[in-house]
Amino acid sequence: MKTLLSTLVCLWIFLQPTAAQVPFGEACVGTWTGRMEIFARGKLRDTVTVRLTVGTTTEPESWSWKTEYLSAKQPAVKDYRLRLKDAATGLYLMDERDGTELTSYRFGNKLYSVFETEGIVLTSTYELREDELIFEVTSGKKGSPQSVVNYSVDHLQRVVLRRN
Repeated sequence: MKTLLSTLVCLWIFLQPTAAQVPFGEACVGTWTGRMEIFARGKLRDTVTVRLTVGTTTEPESWSWKTEYLSAKQPAVKDYRLRLKDAATGLYLMDERDGTELTSYRFGNKLYSVFETEGIVLTSTYELREDELIFEVTSGKKGSPQSVVNYSVDHLQRVVLRRN
């Protein structure tokens, strides 16, 4: 366990962002589209076209972050704001604009967010790779109590977005 902890600390130090990086939101400005695959317990259950539009705002270090799920059955729009809270530590906030803010952490070219709501643990990531922005969400529940708490990964939503 000590070796694992030491390894994680070393990785954390090595992967810390520097203030010289272009802010993640700035690097993502543009319109992105892709096809989201929705899995439940390892099986593909549905697909939906997704459009993400990232734009600048009048607020410093803040970007509009509008995700449109272009589904015939259940269309949805998430009109959020991504805000850079602390460039030195890579801390961002995804502001859902209803009082909910999700903390995100930047490591290199990827944002990570882990949160719990109504007994469900979710992870959300955005990974920028040249002309692709990969967005993934996993969800699951807490496993049986042990010295290490495990969480299941029951669902996955994944989309590879390409800049238009």
